[in-house]
Formats: sequence, structure tokens, C-alpha cells
Amino acid sequence: YHVVAGKVMSTDITGNMEQATVNGSTINITLSNGKVMINDATVISADIDTDNGVIHVIDTVLIP
Repeated sequence: YHVVAGKVMSTDITGNMEQATVNGSTINITLSNGKVMINDATVISADIDTDNGVIHVIDTVLIP
């Protein structure tokens, strides 16, 4: 539920978005007052580039 296909960087976020996860569910991504939210979680560190993708650290666990 916490993995999406492809590489989504913080600069790709343009307002309210819905993104499919690898398990087939969807998450809501919103940009509000300069903060990126994934469902009810706030992104606290974005765009950590790794060999197999990108990591965005959030402040809570995503539960479907």
C-alpha cells in the first residue's frame, strides 16, 4: 500500500492527485500551504533518490 510504480518527485505534485499503489489501492496526494500530504500523513523529507526508486519520509503509517 505504500509503494507506487514509477518515480514521483515532489516537483511532480500539482495540487490534488490520486495515485494507484502496487497493491491496487489508491492514495490521495495533496499540496496545501507548501506541505505535501499523502492521505493523512505529512511528507517530512522528500526526494531521497535511491538505486531502485525514490523515498518520501512521512510522519505516520499508511493503512488501507
